[in-house]
Amino acid sequence: MITYTNTEKITARAFAEVLSKSGIHRPVDDLARLEQMLENSSCLWTAWDGDKLVGVARALSDFSYACYLSDLAVDKTYQRQGIGRQLVEHLKAQMGEDVSLVLLAASSAMDYYPKINFKKANNAFIIPRKPF
Repeated sequence: MITYTNTEKITARAFAEVLSKSGIHRPVDDLARLEQMLENSSCLWTAWDGDKLVGVARALSDFSYACYLSDLAVDKTYQRQGIGRQLVEHLKAQMGEDVSLVLLAASSAMDYYPKINFKKANNAFIIPRKPF
Protein backbone atom coordinates (compact mmCIF):
# COMPACT_ATOMS: atom_id res chain seq x y z
CA MET A 1 0.00 0.00 0.00
CA ILE A 2 1.34 3.43 -0.97
CA THR A 3 1.21 6.18 1.65
CA TYR A 4 1.54 9.92 1.04
CA THR A 5 2.90 12.63 3.33
CA ASN A 6 4.12 16.20 3.33
CA THR A 7 5.77 15.96 6.74
CA GLU A 8 8.56 13.49 6.01
CA LYS A 9 11.96 15.05 5.28
CA ILE A 10 14.08 13.25 2.74
CA THR A 11 17.81 13.31 2.10
CA ALA A 12 19.39 14.57 -1.09
CA ARG A 13 20.61 11.02 -1.71
CA ALA A 14 17.07 9.59 -1.43
CA PHE A 15 15.81 12.39 -3.69
CA ALA A 16 18.54 11.61 -6.24
CA GLU A 17 17.63 7.93 -6.18
CA VAL A 18 13.93 8.47 -6.92
CA LEU A 19 14.77 11.06 -9.59
CA SER A 20 17.16 8.58 -11.25
CA LYS A 21 14.68 5.74 -11.05
CA SER A 22 11.92 7.90 -12.51
CA GLY A 23 13.82 8.86 -15.65
CA ILE A 24 13.46 12.60 -14.98
CA HIS A 25 16.49 14.68 -16.01
CA ARG A 26 17.92 16.40 -12.92
CA PRO A 27 21.47 16.96 -11.55
CA VAL A 28 21.41 13.72 -9.54
CA ASP A 29 25.19 13.65 -9.06
CA ASP A 30 25.19 17.12 -7.45
CA LEU A 31 23.95 16.28 -3.95
CA ALA A 32 24.68 19.80 -2.65
CA ARG A 33 22.42 21.26 -5.33
CA LEU A 34 19.70 18.69 -4.63
CA GLU A 35 19.92 19.58 -0.92
CA GLN A 36 19.34 23.24 -1.79
CA MET A 37 16.43 22.27 -4.02
CA LEU A 38 14.84 20.43 -1.10
CA GLU A 39 15.59 23.10 1.49
CA ASN A 40 14.16 25.90 -0.65
CA SER A 41 10.98 24.10 -1.66
CA SER A 42 7.64 25.44 -0.47
CA CYS A 43 6.01 22.02 -0.58
CA LEU A 44 7.26 18.47 -0.73
CA TRP A 45 4.85 15.57 -1.04
CA THR A 46 6.32 12.10 -0.98
CA ALA A 47 4.97 8.63 -1.77
CA TRP A 48 6.18 5.60 0.16
CA ASP A 49 5.93 1.86 -0.20
CA GLY A 50 6.64 0.97 3.41
CA ASP A 51 9.95 2.69 4.11
CA LYS A 52 10.90 2.97 0.41
CA LEU A 53 10.58 6.38 -1.24
CA VAL A 54 8.86 5.82 -4.59
CA GLY A 55 7.60 9.27 -5.59
CA VAL A 56 8.10 13.00 -5.06
CA ALA A 57 6.18 16.16 -5.91
CA ARG A 58 8.31 19.23 -5.16
CA ALA A 59 6.85 22.73 -5.56
CA LEU A 60 7.45 26.43 -5.03
CA SER A 61 4.49 28.64 -4.09
CA ASP A 62 3.24 31.92 -2.66
CA PHE A 63 0.22 29.92 -1.32
CA SER A 64 -2.11 32.57 -2.68
CA TYR A 65 -1.97 32.79 -6.46
CA ALA A 66 0.50 30.39 -8.06
CA CYS A 67 2.34 27.16 -7.36
CA TYR A 68 5.14 25.93 -9.63
CA LEU A 69 5.37 22.14 -9.65
CA SER A 70 9.09 21.80 -10.22
CA ASP A 71 9.43 18.03 -9.90
CA LEU A 72 6.98 15.18 -10.25
CA ALA A 73 8.94 11.94 -10.18
CA VAL A 74 7.82 8.36 -9.63
CA ASP A 75 10.13 5.33 -9.69
CA LYS A 76 9.55 3.58 -13.06
CA THR A 77 8.70 0.30 -11.35
CA TYR A 78 5.81 2.13 -9.60
CA GLN A 79 4.55 4.15 -12.57
CA ARG A 80 1.08 3.59 -14.03
CA GLN A 81 -0.39 3.02 -10.57
CA GLY A 82 -1.79 6.53 -10.05
CA ILE A 83 1.01 7.66 -7.72
CA GLY A 84 1.85 10.79 -9.72
CA ARG A 85 -1.84 11.66 -9.91
CA GLN A 86 -2.21 11.23 -6.15
CA LEU A 87 0.85 13.37 -5.43
CA VAL A 88 -0.64 16.15 -7.58
CA GLU A 89 -4.04 15.76 -5.88
CA HIS A 90 -2.44 16.14 -2.44
CA LEU A 91 -0.56 19.22 -3.62
CA LYS A 92 -3.74 20.72 -5.12
CA ALA A 93 -5.64 20.09 -1.90
CA GLN A 94 -2.89 21.78 0.11
CA MET A 95 -2.87 24.80 -2.24
CA GLY A 96 -6.64 25.22 -2.49
CA GLU A 97 -8.83 26.28 -5.40
CA ASP A 98 -7.50 29.87 -5.63
CA VAL A 99 -3.96 28.77 -6.53
CA SER A 100 -2.95 27.79 -10.07
CA LEU A 101 -0.63 24.84 -10.52
CA VAL A 102 1.99 25.50 -13.22
CA LEU A 103 4.72 23.25 -14.60
CA LEU A 104 7.20 22.82 -17.42
CA ALA A 105 6.84 19.34 -18.89
CA ALA A 106 9.52 17.23 -20.47
CA SER A 107 8.66 16.36 -24.07
CA SER A 108 8.28 12.72 -23.01
CA ALA A 109 5.56 13.71 -20.52
CA MET A 110 3.44 15.93 -22.77
CA ASP A 111 0.75 13.25 -23.11
CA TYR A 112 0.68 12.51 -19.37
CA TYR A 113 -0.29 15.87 -17.88
CA PRO A 114 -3.61 16.31 -19.71
CA LYS A 115 -4.63 12.94 -18.26
CA ILE A 116 -4.37 14.41 -14.75
CA ASN A 117 -6.32 17.58 -15.60
CA PHE A 118 -3.53 19.98 -16.57
CA LYS A 119 -4.45 22.30 -19.43
CA LYS A 120 -1.83 23.01 -22.08
CA ALA A 121 -0.68 26.64 -22.10
CA ASN A 122 0.90 28.29 -25.10
CA ASN A 123 1.87 31.50 -23.35
CA ALA A 124 4.99 30.60 -21.42
CA PHE A 125 8.56 31.78 -21.80
CA ILE A 126 11.79 30.53 -20.29
CA ILE A 127 15.36 31.71 -19.87
CA PRO A 128 17.15 28.34 -19.68
CA ARG A 129 19.60 27.47 -16.91
CA LYS A 130 23.19 26.52 -17.61
CA PRO A 131 23.25 22.83 -18.66
CA PHE A 132 24.31 20.32 -16.00
